[in-house]
Amino acid sequence: MIETTLKINDISVKRISLDALVIGTGAAGYNAALRLDDYGVKDVAIVTEGVKMGTSRNTGSDKQTYYKMNLCADYPDSPKAMAQDFFNGKCVDGDIAYAEAALSVMSFLHLCELGVEFPVNRYGEYVGYKTDHDPRARATSVGPLTSKMMTECLEKEVERRDIKIFDKLQIIEFIKNGDTCVGVLCLNKAASDENERFVLFNSKNTIIATGGPAGIYSNTVYPIGHHGASGVAFEAGVKGKNLTEWQYGLASTAPRWNVSGTYMQVLPRFVSVDKDGNEYEFLNEYFDDIGTCLSKIFRKGYEWPFDCKKVMNGSSIIDLLVFRECVLKGRRVYLDFRKNPYNLDSLPYDKLDSEAREYLENAHACFGTPLERLQFMNMPAYDLYLSKGVDLEKEMLEIALCAQHNNGGLDIDMWWQTNVKNLFACGEVAGSHGVYRPGGSALNAGQVGSTRAAQYISKHIENDLADEKTFDQVSINAVLKHINISKSILSNTDNVSEITDKFTKKMDEVAGPIRSSSQFANTIEEITNLINSFDKIVKIDKPNKLWLAYRLRDALLAQQLYITAMDYYVSVGGKSRGSAIYTSQNGDLPEKMEEIFRFELDDGSLNEQVFEITLENGVASGASRPVRPLPEGGGFFENVWRDYRENKNIY
Repeated sequence: MIETTLKINDISVKRISLDALVIGTGAAGYNAALRLDDYGVKDVAIVTEGVKMGTSRNTGSDKQTYYKMNLCADYPDSPKAMAQDFFNGKCVDGDIAYAEAALSVMSFLHLCELGVEFPVNRYGEYVGYKTDHDPRARATSVGPLTSKMMTECLEKEVERRDIKIFDKLQIIEFIKNGDTCVGVLCLNKAASDENERFVLFNSKNTIIATGGPAGIYSNTVYPIGHHGASGVAFEAGVKGKNLTEWQYGLASTAPRWNVSGTYMQVLPRFVSVDKDGNEYEFLNEYFDDIGTCLSKIFRKGYEWPFDCKKVMNGSSIIDLLVFRECVLKGRRVYLDFRKNPYNLDSLPYDKLDSEAREYLENAHACFGTPLERLQFMNMPAYDLYLSKGVDLEKEMLEIALCAQHNNGGLDIDMWWQTNVKNLFACGEVAGSHGVYRPGGSALNAGQVGSTRAAQYISKHIENDLADEKTFDQVSINAVLKHINISKSILSNTDNVSEITDKFTKKMDEVAGPIRSSSQFANTIEEITNLINSFDKIVKIDKPNKLWLAYRLRDALLAQQLYITAMDYYVSVGGKSRGSAIYTSQNGDLPEKMEEIFRFELDDGSLNEQVFEITLENGVASGASRPVRPLPEGGGFFENVWRDYRENKNIY
């Protein structure tokens, strides 16, 4: 690693040259750095906005799931079977699905060896359970904080190996030489003057592991310390893939946390409160039958993601009822664990459907209040909120229908390389999923993708670093651009929070779980105009707050492409699918609901298409291509071995 200085207009810019740069300190980013080191790429460093930030470290659920190939009892399983289940999620590239399955066991056991204590039985088998969209009980967990424990174990190993971490650096532009990424430009959030404000990295290879675009919505369960960096990747010409496909679900807003699993299965009371403080138990008002109401709440636990297929006769009607209270009626919605629904002293468990009734009977939980049932069935779920300053015994828990995970992201090949050469993406920022995915598969995808990228880089590292002269030639315009932007937006006023709030709420209203396609074009135009006039309109009042303006800029770039993706999808005949309803004049309307909730289910004709969005000269445009097919896998041993001896089968 070589540190030098570049002088531009009397401003000094630190220039750091190295073989490989990883952006992000989540589970995927740390694993990328470790795997690069494992495979012989020693000149490696990590860049992060904040070591303790990010979704991996700061999120979870009642029992956060990790998805891997089955390693227990007599469940038949194989990489091909697991890949097929990924591929069945619709709009999934087969080669990526196969790689995620093939490296599943290797990646899982690597975490175990680093100290993540996934449970085993007394024979040493890693036991499992079924999660959503999972036919073979592949799921496992170490509790509500699985990804946090993964991140901490990976971080500990990075520290042990003394891999360099550059903290408080925010990526603001990828540096390209033609169609190749040769480095990045970062804003130093801790800078005290202009000569420390910008840092350049001249890198042979770059892996972006910055998570999903958490900053584009207002109602989000992403942790406050996570924002993403998809926008600057799109600006560099990286294609977006399946950007329409999200997971939305019910989550608490303070703290931000999924209220899935046991939080629903203990049957809490749903309450909305208007601006005058009046309370409404709105589920009771909607459902005519108490047994139906309670059974839907129960099913919401394991059918947690909003699914438009489960609206008319399933539990996702509850998501829409919460959305209606929050967005259409302007009320705040809460879960109350202190009282039973309908204010009953004892619930009529005999009126529940058989699945809910048998579950609660088998758990010996047919008694008391929701809180008492929660503490009996899953005390860690209660303790988790208590550790975050919320005592469910004393107060209600505010919730909303929130963005939770983007199944799409940056377009990647089977080695997790984007269409920009030498720029790789892993973790949630990479678009490896489709419309549906098994719960917990994102954690597997982050470990597999970072491993695959490191494997490829290690076998193609012979390319030289861009020499200082060449690197300076291609980076100087980027530096000058951001010197000018930073000077222009520094002012005596500050409107960043106001603009951020406006456009994130606009995303909730137009492009969230309920999508109004008639508003797409105007919203895209409004966002594009703001991006083009960013340094004239956006103002910040202190240099040490510049990073907030750049966070807004990245979010706007991402919003531009995400809404364009939705607009393009509708233009080619796409209808409601997955976790999104596209309002339609035709189709089904849930009983007692407003016209905004009328929708047509997608007919499946687009299941084998991947939708790509590209930003060029400030204009976003869409295209589609067929999914890459699912490979056969396997192979005759002698032939595979011969090729492996020559090139490790990395090409």
